[in-house]
Order: sequence, then C-alpha cells, then structure tokens
Amino acid sequence: MTAPDPSMAIRVCDLHSGYGKKEVLHGIDLSVSGHVTYGLIGLNGAGKTTLVKTILGLKTPISGSVSVFGQASSLADVRMDIAYLPERFDPPWFLSGGEFIDFAVSLYGRHADLDEKLRFCEALALDPDVLKQRVQTYSKGMRQKLGLIATVLTGCKILILDEPMSGLDPLARALVKGLLMNVRKEGRVILLSSHILSDMDEICDFVSVIHQGNCLFSGSPDEMKISSYEDTLEKAFLKIIGHAPRVLGKTA
Repeated sequence: MTAPDPSMAIRVCDLHSGYGKKEVLHGIDLSVSGHVTYGLIGLNGAGKTTLVKTILGLKTPISGSVSVFGQASSLADVRMDIAYLPERFDPPWFLSGGEFIDFAVSLYGRHADLDEKLRFCEALALDPDVLKQRVQTYSKGMRQKLGLIATVLTGCKILILDEPMSGLDPLARALVKGLLMNVRKEGRVILLSSHILSDMDEICDFVSVIHQGNCLFSGSPDEMKISSYEDTLEKAFLKIIGHAPRVLGKTA
C-alpha cells in the first residue's frame, strides 16, 4: 500500500467503488498535486460521479484508498478543505442569492463581506442587484454563477466542480475560465469534470480519461493529443475510448 503523502492534494490508490454488489470503478489510480487544475473526462455513466463521491467521503470504497493531503477522505476535518459544486445545483428557493452565499461560506466558518460578493459578481457579469432576489427567480445560468461564487468564497483548498460550464453562454464560459485560472494562481486545487473538452484543453494542467470504470489515460492535455496523434482533445478522447468517428463519403 502506498504511504500517505501530505503534499499531495488528492491521492486515489487502486480504488474499487460502486453501489451494493455492483462495482462501478475498477482499480482507479489518481494523483492530484497542489496548485493545479485537474480534469476528469468521460461519457455519462463512466464512473466520474462515483469517483467524486468517494473522494468527498460520501461513499465507502469496496477496496483501495482515497486520501486528501495525506489523510483519509472519510474524516470530517478533511472535508473542511473541500468545497463541491454538483452538476444539478439547486439552491434553496426561499433564500436570496446573498443569503445563500452567506449560508454556504458559514458552513466553513467563513464570512463573505459585501465587497467580496460584488467583486465576484463583476467577474462573472452577474448583476449584483440579483443577490437581493430569491433564487427561484434566477435562470439556470444565474444559478450556476451563484454556485460558483459561493464555492470559491468558501476559501477551501480544494474545489470540486461537476460540469461548471453547464447552462452558460460563451461569454459566461470565458469569464468562468478566467475566474478558475485566478483561483489556481492563489495556490488552490481545482478538480472538475466537463463535456466541453475545448474548455478542458484550455484550463487543465492534467486530465484523466475515465471509461467504463477504468482510467485509460492520465497526463497533460498536450500529452493526450500527442499520444493519440490528434489535434484536438475531443478527437483524442474518442480515439482513446475506441469511438473515433468514421469519415462518411462516396464509395468508389
């Protein structure tokens, strides 16, 4: 068994995990060092969510281990270092946007002052006035921005984001990418999954391809493209999982 490494933000060793008797992950190994953005790439049902839940300590592994800064991820103290934004993010409808941010950061013993909230609203082109409105009036894109702001303002060392670009228009996506790059510069770790592989190529230092519960590749986006002899991350991904598209045309 690999000894815990407190300098490693997340270490997953020979992880087998699943639901009841059904094993979803089959021996996953993953190492996420500090100060990086790490992407999980895979089709729906590939096992990414199961992996994230196990890292969060919400699932007990069948076998193998998950550690966060050298400690078991199941420990309550460890979870105080991790903030999670799920793909289906639905804040309590009866709270205003500002009240939700206050509630979210209070769970980590923090307080977000008004200047901080306004600064992040500006960074994501979210009208600050909506923080006074109940979230039930928000569009999907506005809720997504609110969730990102609250997650970042927790001050956690590790941010786990599931499809953070979901529901965002091209401008908002660009702003979110800029925000995440600034978060990384602060020395924090970002672990994210996304189906928008061009975004992953742009912001991720490392990626892993999860397919049918197995890890088929780990490395930088450039290494993934070079090893697959492809010029885009999407083409490389499809080739790695054995689904490279066929070129259709007239036959002789």
